[in-house]
Amino acid sequence: MLELEFEWDIRKESENIRLHGVYFDDAAEAFYDCHRMERRDDDSDGYEDRWQTLCSLPTGDVIFAVYTERGDAIRIISARVAEPYERRIYNGGNEIHGWQRTDP
Repeated sequence: MLELEFEWDIRKESENIRLHGVYFDDAAEAFYDCHRMERRDDDSDGYEDRWQTLCSLPTGDVIFAVYTERGDAIRIISARVAEPYERRIYNGGNEIHGWQRTDP
């Protein structure tokens, strides 16, 4: 399995845990999900391209995460439990609204 490199701001992770209950190290594990879906984040600020991903944790929970690529690292910006309609997209395998399946 390809080993991915991850990074994040620990203060941002603390805020994310408080708001959404998702740890970034758990979100990082979900990037290895072979059914992961992603799309470009249209709300990117122009400073850097941001991506959205729907992926499954080892517990089976589907999460929605936002990330960017910095050099060889994936920088996690936020992660939360997926909304019901996002879980339907992920579980249905539909490549809609710009979502595409991707390999880890």
